[in-house]
Amino acid sequence: MKKYIIKRIIISVVTLLVILLILFLMLELMPGSPFNDEKLTDAQRAIISAKYGLDQPIGIRFLHYIKAMLSGDFGVSYTISKNTPITTLLQSRLPISLRIGGQAILIGTVVGLALGIIAAIKHNTIYDTITTVISVLGVSLPSYVFAMALIYTMGFQLKWFPLLYQVEAPMYSSIMPTVSLCMFTVATVARFTRTEMLEVLGSDYMLLAESKGINSFQLIFKHALRNALIPIITVLAPLVVGLMTGSLVIEKLFSIPGIGSLLVTAIQSNDYNVVVALTFIYSLMYIGIMLVVDILYGVIDPRIRLAKGDKND
Repeated sequence: MKKYIIKRIIISVVTLLVILLILFLMLELMPGSPFNDEKLTDAQRAIISAKYGLDQPIGIRFLHYIKAMLSGDFGVSYTISKNTPITTLLQSRLPISLRIGGQAILIGTVVGLALGIIAAIKHNTIYDTITTVISVLGVSLPSYVFAMALIYTMGFQLKWFPLLYQVEAPMYSSIMPTVSLCMFTVATVARFTRTEMLEVLGSDYMLLAESKGINSFQLIFKHALRNALIPIITVLAPLVVGLMTGSLVIEKLFSIPGIGSLLVTAIQSNDYNVVVALTFIYSLMYIGIMLVVDILYGVIDPRIRLAKGDKND
């Protein structure tokens, strides 16, 4: 197991360095500049470039770029908030996106697993039909459709929740955004759980375990669910990153001051440092989540790491 984890970590680090290289090259090749003010003379642009180290050779700048990014220094904002460190911009926004995304993932996974397990156990019953309908609706309808429906009914008509996000009431005002975001996760997890559980429950080894007198709870949660988890984790991993880094549309609809809305603003204002910093954070989180998933594969099913040559651990 130790060798398996070390291999995954090395692959993750190399992948992150490749992403850093691509981000740097994209930054260099991007047309235009954050300093596009027509009032600036060539001499003034040269002074600004020297101030931010943009006049140095590309190799030196790349080394500085790697050192800074790996140490958590994302530079300063060029246009959104001039000369403000990007870490300062993220300090207030990143926790909001992570919290709302984390809530959506937790609720979506728990509800999806419950619906999928019930649908598999109660196959071809009304419970199975309800789960199928919820799965189809959740996958088919975008999150902003659910958001608009919640805003109109729960916010405008019934006035149960505030229409917009409120910093002074973060938990209460994040209920509708969380529900809007979690619907796709509920539908996806429920659909995969139902499919995988049906396949596992109908397998020969499950019939053998049942014939040995193992009680229903152990049969479902210890044997069937564990064998069905790998495909579920695989499909859940990208959703985790997408939700925890903020949904652009949902953050705009509810005026949530998260990193999703910050990314939109940065793109519109050509603030390349902020765009690259957020892209790096997205990549880092994605690689981190996939590393955890790889490790979970080995924990859930030891055959995976044994197949990769980790037979001595």
